[in-house]
Amino acid sequence: MICQPYSKLIAIKRWADRGLYDVVSENFERLTNEDASVMLRILDHIHVVDRIFQHHLQGLSHRFQAARSEKLPELHALASSATAVDDWYASYLDSLAESDFEQPVDFVFTSGKPARMRRGEIILHVCLHGIYHRGNAGAVLQLRGITPSRDAITDFLESAM
Repeated sequence: MICQPYSKLIAIKRWADRGLYDVVSENFERLTNEDASVMLRILDHIHVVDRIFQHHLQGLSHRFQAARSEKLPELHALASSATAVDDWYASYLDSLAESDFEQPVDFVFTSGKPARMRRGEIILHVCLHGIYHRGNAGAVLQLRGITPSRDAITDFLESAM
């Protein structure tokens, strides 16, 4: 395994997350109360999973008993925390040697079941999980006539030109 694809995936995740939070923040008042609640739940779920696996990568315990917050945070606080966690992942990847991506990490799922994943698999999971749920968030926006942020790898590459 080489670390470059992981770094690129995290860079794309950071870019896509920030784009989504920008669009949601600019249009939050246009969402119905129900849609706003669904949007916050989607964004919170992405973020909590990112934080859970951040803790696993650090060998730290976390307080989450589910893949969502006990109390739904406000959009601004959620966006700020998500940016900080995305930045952490980018810095974390910069600190790893190529061989570290194959290193197994033992942890416990929120269900209580013991688990083991390689560091690279955790990074891949965090990135793919975010892609899936950003798509859910984009669908909520589209239902209200709001254009979601660009999210594809090709969009990221084009924006970097």
